[in-house]
Amino acid sequence: MIFTGSVIKEQGQTFAIVLVKEHVVQSSHQAQDAINNFRPMFPGMPVVLAGQDSRGRFTYYGRTDIVNFLSSIRASQIPWKEYRYN
Repeated sequence: MIFTGSVIKEQGQTFAIVLVKEHVVQSSHQAQDAINNFRPMFPGMPVVLAGQDSRGRFTYYGRTDIVNFLSSIRASQIPWKEYRYN
């Protein structure tokens, strides 16, 4: 599996962000399934999902404190990279 994501260390907290289709973050059931599927790739870290709409705006799904933090920064500040997981 190849996906785009990031691991961020901020204010003593390390967490993962994974870029998904926008419709995934709009459905709490699909979002929770996606988080559960990505957890093994980021052991011990909270996982937050990021979805991007057609205008380039991001929506986040996950722990409220992390979502609030991500909403306060520009997505261009996130060090995105490609991950490969077998």
